[in-house]
Amino acid sequence: MSILHSQHRLDIQTPEGTRSMAYMQWHNSLHEQQPLLLCVHGLTRNSRDFDSLAEKLAEHYRVICPDVLGRGDSDWLQQPALYGYPLYIAQMQQLLAHLFAEHGVSACDWVGTSMGGLIGMMLAAAPGDSIGKLVLNDVGPLIPYEALARIGQYVGKAPHFAHVGEAEQYLRQVAQAFGPLTDEQWAHLALNGTEACDDGLCLRYDPAIADGFAAVTGDVDLSAVWTAVHCPVLVIRGAESDLLLAETARSMLQHNDTQLIEFPGIGHAPMLMARDQITAVQNFLTR
Repeated sequence: MSILHSQHRLDIQTPEGTRSMAYMQWHNSLHEQQPLLLCVHGLTRNSRDFDSLAEKLAEHYRVICPDVLGRGDSDWLQQPALYGYPLYIAQMQQLLAHLFAEHGVSACDWVGTSMGGLIGMMLAAAPGDSIGKLVLNDVGPLIPYEALARIGQYVGKAPHFAHVGEAEQYLRQVAQAFGPLTDEQWAHLALNGTEACDDGLCLRYDPAIADGFAAVTGDVDLSAVWTAVHCPVLVIRGAESDLLLAETARSMLQHNDTQLIEFPGIGHAPMLMARDQITAVQNFLTR
């Protein structure tokens, strides 16, 4: 079995014109007709977070890992006010339309971490059956203001690093909640989470994505969206998460065909790099 991966680009129509979106594709070269799976990253992250998960799941799926606009290798926007879920939903709808036409399918499964999970929840709640199974990684219908305020404290900053080792130390500090990653995994996040800039290395996202946080003054309640989701759902929670509270996660089990798994010693959010986390996702999707 040979798992192949490659980067692709797609022109996305936005209110400020055409912007280019990058996405990684992973698939088994022996099986061209595989079901589609999208893996969508968190607020400041990018597609390469899913390398370990995608390589494993490509045994069963054609795995697509996009860079949301403003992150990774996708274009940044000229108007920061456009960064937000209406744009992200429109971006993913265009990507899905392209992929469905290209591969002759009408639905996909979805793994979303934090922001990527909310995008998946909103798509799954929309009319139609484009989402078959949904994995919500450390996110749910109620998001506490305190967690958003914490994220807002660092997301708008634009630190510079002399070398990738310095960037890794920064990530280890601000992302301690990712849990006990190996040295190799931290190095992977640092290498793929930075890019060259004028005076060294910068993080691979537009700091302006933080502008919308100023408008948030309280908890975010998406219960109406969650109620409209009808596909099977796996909720993954870091047992120490401040964004997906324990009571919120457990209340989600009242929803039809929803499972919950928690990982100890991890906050927001599990990175889906560890073997037990990958196995949990794989078992749910391929059951």
